[in-house]
Amino acid sequence: MPRRDKSPRFLAIDTATRYAGLAIYDGSAVLVEESWLSSESHTVELMPKIARAAEQQGLALADLTGLAVSLGPGSFTGLRIGMSVAKGIALATGAPILGIPTLDVLGYAHAQPAVRTCAIIEAGRKRLCVATYQRLPGPDGPAALQRLDDYRTVSPAELVASIEAPTLFCGEMDPELREMLAEQLGHLAALASPARSLRRAGYLAELAWERWQRGERDNLATLTPLYLQPAAPGACI
Repeated sequence: MPRRDKSPRFLAIDTATRYAGLAIYDGSAVLVEESWLSSESHTVELMPKIARAAEQQGLALADLTGLAVSLGPGSFTGLRIGMSVAKGIALATGAPILGIPTLDVLGYAHAQPAVRTCAIIEAGRKRLCVATYQRLPGPDGPAALQRLDDYRTVSPAELVASIEAPTLFCGEMDPELREMLAEQLGHLAALASPARSLRRAGYLAELAWERWQRGERDNLATLTPLYLQPAAPGACI
């Protein structure tokens, strides 16, 4: 099917954790988006899904304006696969590549002016990768997204101990963690529902698009995943 128009198109790839996603975005709409729970099969799943999404929109990979890729933290294997695929497409097409930290995607989707938002992804070995966000007045106008602390790994108990103000929690939270946050933090904790907690590749695409609109590009040769700790099987890095 021939491409219907020549407007810019971004492909976003997120294989940072077991929860993976991709999207095609044109600056005004998310044209295609898919999210799925992968069973350690990013390698065999990703390219067929990209091909199907491109075909649905009548796109060849050469038509892409840019690539967005989730930088991590996340699983060692997942990050390598997503980065390799995004770099391969960028190298073959000449399209720019832009990396976005994984937790920023959740923060961007959920952060509010009135309350802090804690973004969470599973780190393995009963650890969590977290960062805190809020929309605060900034040089570009009111309610600009700001990250309030470093990306870090914590235990659930350490996370609970760090909360001193009302906080919205979103991201990868199993039932045990949800129960712990609700019981131990009480009125200080608001929990995004499982559906609202899903990390969407459409937001990844939008963040990369905003960087591209500002004239930003990442270096294809030097762009690497965001590492938090030494790699171990199934661990967040």
